[in-house]
Amino acid sequence: MKINIFSLVILVASCKGGSEKTKPTIEAISESVYASGVVKSKNQYQVYSTVNGLIEEIFVTEGDSVKIGTPLMSVVNEPSRLNAQNAKLAADYADLHTNADKLKEAKIAIDLAFSKKENDSLLLFRQENLWAQNVGTLVELEQRKLTYKTSKTNYETAYLSYRNLIKQLEFTASQSKTNLKITNAIAGDYIIKSEVNGKVFKILKEKGEFTNTINPVAVVGDATDFLIELKVDEYDVARIRENQKILLTMDSYKGKVFQAKVATIEPLMNEQSRSFTVNSIFITKPSVLYPNLSVEANIVIQSKEKAMTIPRSYLMGDSLVLVNKNEKRKVVIGLKDYQKVEIKSGLKASDVIYKPAL
Repeated sequence: MKINIFSLVILVASCKGGSEKTKPTIEAISESVYASGVVKSKNQYQVYSTVNGLIEEIFVTEGDSVKIGTPLMSVVNEPSRLNAQNAKLAADYADLHTNADKLKEAKIAIDLAFSKKENDSLLLFRQENLWAQNVGTLVELEQRKLTYKTSKTNYETAYLSYRNLIKQLEFTASQSKTNLKITNAIAGDYIIKSEVNGKVFKILKEKGEFTNTINPVAVVGDATDFLIELKVDEYDVARIRENQKILLTMDSYKGKVFQAKVATIEPLMNEQSRSFTVNSIFITKPSVLYPNLSVEANIVIQSKEKAMTIPRSYLMGDSLVLVNKNEKRKVVIGLKDYQKVEIKSGLKASDVIYKPAL
């Protein structure tokens, strides 16, 4: 019986206004969207190997400054190394300077053939003079002509062979150099290099550990420039615009509020979290920052310097307040934050309102 009486008292109390009361206040109010996220270094990215293999050497340590092209790690691959060595040997063997003796030998053959041709030409000239003086036989003259023709052909052949040898050596040398470049490029894939100027934030692999093209081996990014990566719920993203002001709090700097602004809104939604990524830049920031520091943010959608506000706990639904303890009055609301709501009409600054009973 006591329990029933107590329940009745609670039921009656819930139908009446509470004893707490207040008046509207003229003050600034801002409506914002909540978001959470992390600090990221500008140009921060995860480094991946383009090949599979064992980590042979790690050339940097965490905290090192790097530039574009700085070697970070090497991946061992013996066949690739042997191919590179073989291509180097082939390129050296095919180099024109290495084949100078072949060219010299061909040049000597040209000189000898030229001398033989000139000598046979002189002998033919003499034989023709003798024949004009009725000295000698026709057979001797024909032999001289044939000998000269043969030596002339031999000279032309030697010269063509020399030119062809030069072309062949030049082609082979060029081809070998190209093959060496290709082999070195392939071998270069086994050297993992930085793609940005910045700092090594994390080494994710150890020497001797296997790596592939799927798992990252390091994290690299800008050493001094940082941004904020926020996650905004799909229900709120339509209200977000570039350059909107953001108020930030960080677990690493408790009690402090920092300012930022919206830089870009990535248009593709993450289907798992049903959220959008909003990239923001600091306006005021801490003196020391590190990647992946957690952040909580309020993205300011609208704000007013002077607005009539009441505590949100005094609002019933979205349009009613209690006056004269039990009288419900309809109001039109405007901006609202987590504690206050703007009253656009329905109340005067002098009105007393009562907090609804729970």
